[in-house]
Amino acid sequence: MNLDSKIAIVTGASSGIGAEFSRMLVKNGSEVYGLARSKDKLQELQKELGDAFHPVTMDVTEADKLEKWVDQTFGRKHQPDILINNAGIMRSANVEDLSLDEWHNMINVNLNGIFYLTRLIVPLMKANKNTCHIINIASIAGLLGNPTISGYNASKFGVRGFSEALFKELRYDAIKVTCVFPGSIDTELFSKIEGIENHPNMMKTTDISSTVKFLLETDDNYLINEITMRPLNPKNPNEKE
Repeated sequence: MNLDSKIAIVTGASSGIGAEFSRMLVKNGSEVYGLARSKDKLQELQKELGDAFHPVTMDVTEADKLEKWVDQTFGRKHQPDILINNAGIMRSANVEDLSLDEWHNMINVNLNGIFYLTRLIVPLMKANKNTCHIINIASIAGLLGNPTISGYNASKFGVRGFSEALFKELRYDAIKVTCVFPGSIDTELFSKIEGIENHPNMMKTTDISSTVKFLLETDDNYLINEITMRPLNPKNPNEKE
């Protein structure tokens, strides 16, 4: 895919890798609709990126509002080529200390939100004459379980299963589906896990966005449906052994 003049949707676009995806896409000529709950952060990003970035204040768990926005924004003459489902939250606690609200919020944002938006975008992509691409951002936590993040694990394992089924469902409609499994990234998300502090050996947001750029720019009949990314040395270099 040539990213120039493509129409992209990025969720969780106001910070972290979502903001970096938006920068990468705009830099390469795409028009980006960036969805997030933080209106202020989205507006700051628009000041940086210009008119090619459209800030959309939206909670991906609100299915009715998503449907209304999609209906008002896209149509036969304005179809999305790229969907990056990136919005995600993490709560860290032992299972007996994890509240029902925390569990439900992770499932709703990390898994249900992907379904709510994807089901609306797929028909538009099927009508698109171009090869399209859906990228679901999971996590290494979608492959390996770890103590204190059981809810996050459950939601990201779900993203992997959804992505695998979707890839097989849409491959003959010229719609690629890729599930991305990053390890530790230097963002706010990882700083919320008990016992983990951000450090220089974590991956950079630009590491992830450059990999997603490569995935998007592959030839139309070439698909990488899953990709795992890790720091080579994940240890904090500031810690004394």
